[in-house]
Amino acid sequence: MPKSSGPSSPAGRGVVITGASSGLGEVCALHLSRVGFHVFAGVRRPEDGERLRVAATGRLTPVIVDVTDEKSVQAAVYEVTESAGEAGLWGLVNNAGIAVTAPLECVPSELMRRQLDTNVTGQLLVIQGFLPLLRAGAGRIVNVTSGLGNIAIPYLGAYAAAQFAKEALSDALRRELAPQRIPVAVVQPGAVLTPLWDKMSGAGNRALESVPEPVRELYRSTFPRFMETNETSARSSRTTPDDVARVVFRALVAERPRTRYHVGRDATGSRVLARLLPDRAIDRILGGIVTPAH
Repeated sequence: MPKSSGPSSPAGRGVVITGASSGLGEVCALHLSRVGFHVFAGVRRPEDGERLRVAATGRLTPVIVDVTDEKSVQAAVYEVTESAGEAGLWGLVNNAGIAVTAPLECVPSELMRRQLDTNVTGQLLVIQGFLPLLRAGAGRIVNVTSGLGNIAIPYLGAYAAAQFAKEALSDALRRELAPQRIPVAVVQPGAVLTPLWDKMSGAGNRALESVPEPVRELYRSTFPRFMETNETSARSSRTTPDDVARVVFRALVAERPRTRYHVGRDATGSRVLARLLPDRAIDRILGGIVTPAH
């Protein structure tokens, strides 16, 4: 493999990105299309795909895919294979995901399964399906995780568990695919204000309301305060979806992509804290989240 870290031209190269209906995925799909990639944008609804097609530059093809449905993934792989042909794919950006936010005591089993199915098992299904096209196109994989793949924060335990698992999946894949010269890079955004925050708040409140009153009372003051603080942090964050899109682009065009790209000070900070501080020190830093206000 060449040792240069210079960029590769995106012109006409095929890239699949999942979770492109809204938020980070939508912004990334449109950005990659603008800079010259032919983007296969994974969406769950035809109307989202049509909206993306209209907003794009003519180099975007919507693909209907539900990453938690094996038949849906297989159909998407077939559709992209028919379009890409022998050229294969230059990149696969695994961005699809949900965020379950609630005290772990209040997370029902079906919601935890959905969290892991979407953010972990579904990502592996997509990777397995598209690997033959990536081999044909000398391509690479970019897995979008988050700073919560470094430190697990109270009330985001389900989401952090999925992100930790996706980080581990990425590390194992990078080592397994290195002999085949298929790079695997992780992009870790910090707090970014997207429609995901509204979904998190609603789902978290429903989870809290679903448990018996004595359990609900234990978290009645701290959980809403956490959600409010979390949203405030996202709104005040200087990291934007465009910042994430530019880093995804860098990971796709670098001749030798880094193993990890951190986007935003909080993503970088969580990585540093996880490496430098002992668990008990981190516990003390995060202790205010679960301490009732007086």
